[in-house]
Amino acid sequence: MQPLPAPCPAHLIPDATGMAVFKAAYRQAQEQDAAFVAIESLGEHWTVKPDMITAPQHAVADSVYDAVRAAVIQLIRAGEIRSDSSAGPVYFVLHDAAEEGRARELAAALRAALYGNLAPLARAMPTAP
Repeated sequence: MQPLPAPCPAHLIPDATGMAVFKAAYRQAQEQDAAFVAIESLGEHWTVKPDMITAPQHAVADSVYDAVRAAVIQLIRAGEIRSDSSAGPVYFVLHDAAEEGRARELAAALRAALYGNLAPLARAMPTAP
């Protein structure tokens, strides 16, 4: 399997629903020394799971972590994800995205951010009412 590009189009974000699929996607990211990112279906909702544990040689700037944390808080306040979602610093979990497409968009934006491109993350943020 080819490494995910950075930035990664949302449709290429893997669906890692199920333990075997999740482990395979995670192992692939480890072998490629790449940031892991995937989505998982949990009934009617989706979970977004990016993390940096699979890419120990990849340094992420503090400003990027700050931007990701701010984005997670914004998504929580907008009601798009649950308040127990995790904003890093090493791994991230966004619980209860309502739609698969939105979960993929957020996953792709977070992956781009972890590689230093914050523009997709900014575009993925909900607009104020």
